[in-house]
Amino acid sequence: MFGKKGSVISGFSDETMETVIGKDTKITGNIEATGTIRIDGQVEGEIMTKGDVIIGETGVVRAKVKAHGATIAGNIYGNIEITEKFEISPTGKMYGDIKTGTLSIGEGAIFKGTCEMNDDENESKTNEKPVILVEAAGNTDYKRIEQ
Repeated sequence: MFGKKGSVISGFSDETMETVIGKDTKITGNIEATGTIRIDGQVEGEIMTKGDVIIGETGVVRAKVKAHGATIAGNIYGNIEITEKFEISPTGKMYGDIKTGTLSIGEGAIFKGTCEMNDDENESKTNEKPVILVEAAGNTDYKRIEQ
């Protein structure tokens, strides 16, 4: 029903979407939800949900995002904090800092920013958090620095 057939976003059916922002819709402001949010339009502001955030191929988000999980197939400009899995699909572009439990970057995706991986086991042993800085353009030129 939403998106095009053969979309790069898998694992989500129309029934799991609680909120859908269509491709011809623009929202400026804060969004708070408890379920999954799919964005195919434009959002500026802040997004907070206990569920997942899905940015479709036509989606453009300029916002701070806090969610359980996220899949990016469109464009996001802003910092994102995900408790579980953060995935940038091959068509996705991420410009900002990421805090997440798991990170997956598809071949062809673009990510410019820093990434902090949550490691509950190591965090309890030390106050230092590992930080990985990555700059990727089409996943062909990576710079990896561990602090």
